Amino acid sequence: MELAQVRLLVTDFAACYHFYAEVLGLKPQSGATEGPYEKFSPHIGSAGIALQDRTVMAEVLGELGDTATGHRSLVVLRVDDLDTYCAEITSRGATLIHGPAPMSERMLVAHLKDPEGNLVELQEWLLLRT
Repeated sequence: MELAQVRLLVTDFAACYHFYAEVLGLKPQSGATEGPYEKFSPHIGSAGIALQDRTVMAEVLGELGDTATGHRSLVVLRVDDLDTYCAEITSRGATLIHGPAPMSERMLVAHLKDPEGNLVELQEWLLLRT
């Protein structure tokens, strides 16, 4: 089995297309800026999916209340130089809501939201697992 994609269902297709293509710099497959479908790819690497306890992310973002509510998805992108990439995307209109900051001794992270409120995590790996 091969994971083909993680798909976000959005209301404002054009705004989200602009965000993923122009702000984050991902490569669109067909250029269908008005939809109804488009696939984006990073310049290197492959996409993946993971599970994470919602309370952990709510705590990282300062959104932890009596119960873990809020975000249900997280797009994770790995970059080589987090500070430089964050400077580039903020100059193109992105607003960081957290970081860049250490997530552990092995990783720096930053978080932002796309125009639909979907959470995006940017990672820079400092050390690989041995």
